[in-house]
Amino acid sequence: MDSISLKPSFTKLIPISHPKGDLFKILQKSSEQYLGFGEAYFTSINNGETKGWKRHKAMYLNLTVPIGAVRFNVLNDENGEQQVYLLGKENYGRLFIPPGFWVAFTGMGDGFNLVLNIASVEHDPNESENRELKDFPLQL
Repeated sequence: MDSISLKPSFTKLIPISHPKGDLFKILQKSSEQYLGFGEAYFTSINNGETKGWKRHKAMYLNLTVPIGAVRFNVLNDENGEQQVYLLGKENYGRLFIPPGFWVAFTGMGDGFNLVLNIASVEHDPNESENRELKDFPLQL
C-alpha cells in the first residue's frame, strides 16, 4: 500500500472495439489501485438525484459508470478541497477513492445511470459514516 497514492485519482480506460459489442475493462489484479477484493456491486442513480455524503473507514473504492453518466463529488474535509469527476461513455474510466474521503454522486444521464464499485472489503454497515447533502455544498 505504501507505493500507491492515497488520493482520489481517475484512470482513463479505452474500450476495446468489437463489431458485435465492445469490451470495457475496469480493473485487473496488476492495476496499481487493486488492493484485494471484497465485493463488487452495482448501484443506479436517477437523473438529477444525488446520493451521499458517505465516507468509508477501510474500503477502497474503484468506481466506473458503464451505462449513463454520473458526476462524483469527492471531498477531503481536512482541507476542504473538493474534486469533481464526470464518468460515463464519453469519459470512460475508473475512479479510485481511498478511505477517508467523503463521496456524493449525481445522475447526469437522461436514462438509466449505473455505477459499478469493485470494493476492497465486503460491506459492513459499521465501516462507513453518512452525512446529509446539506452538510457540504456540491461543486458543479
